[in-house]
Amino acid sequence: MATKAERTREFIIEKAAPLFNKKGYANTSMQDIMEATGLAKGGLYGNFKNKDEIATAAFEYSYQRLKEDLGARVGPKKTALEKLQAILQYYRNYTVNPPIEGGCPLINTGVDADDNYPFLKKKTKEALLEMLHTLQRIFKKGVDNGEFAPDLDQRREAEIFYAQIEGAIMMAKVSDDVSLLNRMLDNLKDRLKDIYAR
Repeated sequence: MATKAERTREFIIEKAAPLFNKKGYANTSMQDIMEATGLAKGGLYGNFKNKDEIATAAFEYSYQRLKEDLGARVGPKKTALEKLQAILQYYRNYTVNPPIEGGCPLINTGVDADDNYPFLKKKTKEALLEMLHTLQRIFKKGVDNGEFAPDLDQRREAEIFYAQIEGAIMMAKVSDDVSLLNRMLDNLKDRLKDIYAR
């Protein structure tokens, strides 16, 4: 069972995560976090050294939620094709109904951090590489099972697949047009059936 201090720390992270995901690092103040949590400054600094530590924990929390949500959809699927189709289904209407308030934490934190906040960029890079590695394993499973061509470049396909999803999310968000995202997901679904599936 979590201690009171651990529960307080988790509470702060849960309340701070959507703030950082929506507003970014620079535009999220300690005052914002105090208001969201109802805690005084001492309550925050009693659990975290500084804003950097809260932002890091908030990103890790948001990313973990994304992984768990995706895993719940993808895990039960048997074939590689079914797993990839489940990923596409997960991202349908993502910009208007994100599981994490503010949208995709990888896009938001990655763009926000870039050259400004190396500690956040490092965390985002680790998350991105993990997502790509997971996709590559799914494509490898498809090759091993004979679903995909034996000479399929699994790394390349994982990168294309993820880049098109994330790019479509960004375009749909900027244009306020979720149909753009859904069309790209449909295109990827057709690509999987027409090009890769046997």
